[in-house]
Amino acid sequence: MFVGHYGVSFAAKRGDRSIPLWTLFVAVQLLDVFWSLFVFFGVEKVRIVPGITASNPLDLYYMPYTHSLVAALLWSLGAYVAYRAIRAFGPSHRAALLVALAVFSHWVLDLVVHRPDLPLYDNAAKVGLGLWNYPTPAFLLEVAVLFGGMFLYLRSTTATTHLGRYGMPVFGMVMLVVQAFVFFGPPPSSDGAAAVTALGAYVVFAAVAGWLEGRRA
Repeated sequence: MFVGHYGVSFAAKRGDRSIPLWTLFVAVQLLDVFWSLFVFFGVEKVRIVPGITASNPLDLYYMPYTHSLVAALLWSLGAYVAYRAIRAFGPSHRAALLVALAVFSHWVLDLVVHRPDLPLYDNAAKVGLGLWNYPTPAFLLEVAVLFGGMFLYLRSTTATTHLGRYGMPVFGMVMLVVQAFVFFGPPPSSDGAAAVTALGAYVVFAAVAGWLEGRRA
């Protein structure tokens, strides 16, 4: 899953308004942020294999440090500790827990769409329900999760400008266009290119979400 992860960000923001939306955008993609870095530096491995799934060409054959179940639980725990430690005024247990759950939601949603390439521990006992092999249902799931979460967020906030009223839905549509290009456009030229492109998207999406959040109250 790609942009569907951000639906969890919007829903979690409704759960605790004190959490910056950009933080939740980073949280739901934290496993992939580090996956991008680890692939770039050769710690984790991916191959470009067109046709390996009907939705994208990535053979994610070695990612024990970011996408195993054990790793996902540890990253979630780390996010909880870091969020409570970094925020100067001491955020609540509830806020930190929501950030941690946002991090772990990545693994749960990936389980639905990935082929069996998600290890339970180390690089062993791999699981995945394989919805990526059915492009239309997989894409519709992304749409439903993204805009379902966004709907909850928009219902719990009020636009302070015209941009605040229309910006988020337009942003959601742009994210879906990016998703369609990444999944159904030409495959990346290399594993490094895939990692850099993904990381750039995560940074830009988080920055735009934080900017648009400032247009709502």
